[in-house]
Amino acid sequence: MIARVFSAVNVGYDGNLVEVECDVNKGLPRLNIVGLADKAVNESKERVRGALVNSHMKFPDGHVTVNLAPANMPKDGTHFDLPIAVGLMVVSGQLLLKAVKNTLFAGELSLDGELRPVTGILAIAETARKNNIDTVIVPSENAEQAALVKDVTVIGAKTLIDVLLHLIGEKIIEPTLSPDLAKSVPKRGNHPSISEIRGQESAKRALVIAAAGHHNILFTGPPGAGKTMLARALTGLLPAPTYDELFEITKIHSISGNTAEVIRQRPFRSPHHTASFVAIIGGGTKAQPGEVSLAHHGVLFLDEIPEYPRQSLEALRQPLEDREVHISRAGARVTYPANFMLVATKNPCPCGFYGDDSRECECSQQQILAYQKRISGPLMDRIDMVVEVSRVPQDELLKTAESDAGEEEKLRTEIAKARDTQMLRNKNRANSSLSNKQIIAKAKLTPNAEWLLTTAAERLKLSARSYFKIIKVARTIADLNGNDAITEAEISEALQYRQQ
Repeated sequence: MIARVFSAVNVGYDGNLVEVECDVNKGLPRLNIVGLADKAVNESKERVRGALVNSHMKFPDGHVTVNLAPANMPKDGTHFDLPIAVGLMVVSGQLLLKAVKNTLFAGELSLDGELRPVTGILAIAETARKNNIDTVIVPSENAEQAALVKDVTVIGAKTLIDVLLHLIGEKIIEPTLSPDLAKSVPKRGNHPSISEIRGQESAKRALVIAAAGHHNILFTGPPGAGKTMLARALTGLLPAPTYDELFEITKIHSISGNTAEVIRQRPFRSPHHTASFVAIIGGGTKAQPGEVSLAHHGVLFLDEIPEYPRQSLEALRQPLEDREVHISRAGARVTYPANFMLVATKNPCPCGFYGDDSRECECSQQQILAYQKRISGPLMDRIDMVVEVSRVPQDELLKTAESDAGEEEKLRTEIAKARDTQMLRNKNRANSSLSNKQIIAKAKLTPNAEWLLTTAAERLKLSARSYFKIIKVARTIADLNGNDAITEAEISEALQYRQQ
């Protein structure tokens, strides 16, 4: 008798169904695994043998062959331990084949039979739903994540014995309920509140616009002016993510190694400027997601952006435009989502004081030009808003105001209201994510606003991309102001953020 047990393998952002076929024939006791299995899967035979024996179960006698079908698809990961063990229990007569029907298994086994969590469990559970498999048995630590997938019954087991007893009906494990994400609220952590920032009213206004429309923003100014503090205060302003957004965020983090936690807030990724190209964009031998994907539906913060390698910065151009990143390697070609909000800071020159009133710049004109050219024109063209941040007078730094306490909550409410307006009008898309055709249909410019935009585009020699980005930013400003149409004042404010 051949036992067939369902499992899955992660291929980039998605999963593919795998049939684990087990067969026992006469011959010397041996376990062979075939079907393009990598080293981690081949090593599972020793873990499975130890888990079965130490759980007081029978290991099949004879020549055992395990085939992972389809055989032409590469298989990796330790999550095949559990389906292989279940298949061996079926062929050895400890389980009936009908007990594992319409059930998908995934989990790593320890030598004593304990189930350990694995990565990519959300993609595995999604594969079960897509293939009309109604039950998924996973390690208990993975159960909460897997339960995010609707229309699938998730069973979280702690040991191999628990799995056996559940399948034969002696000790039924209660299904894991889907976690309640309705109470998910933005978490600031160690990040400052916008109410802690003294002065910088124009920069705060720009930050609110960027948060409301999911616009990319660059803060430029001298050291100590508050650029980094402004960027980090963004976490307290972003609206709470939807269920679908939290699902996608958790899924990408599950693939990258987060085996248990359900992400309940938007990510804020801040890679160091020494991070490699692969770390930021993604890749490697197994084409893993990079920082641009881990920041999906959140923020990618690049502090002092000119210090990052030119190759990494130029690679941001495609994900900023397409909201996804394509990774092509000799052994893999995958696509990961990368709908992030880019927030960056930079000094105006190497010493940082070019244009500062309080301190003289020590850089030569050549040094200043070379420093500013580290960010290419095409990349700058993809940044919606550029904001100059000036040094705050020292007497302003010590001022406090009682009204500041509720400033963040008030701004967050305004941003959430503007975002809800966009979601309703744009069919669940932020203004920055609209195509040129879509923004033309949704913009509704007044005649004066259209004249001002056309005149400014001609005088400033704006590119087509810049032209439409101004409309998108103006549309967000109009949403914050509660206006149905974009007026001349909103186009004028949006133009201020395009001048470099």
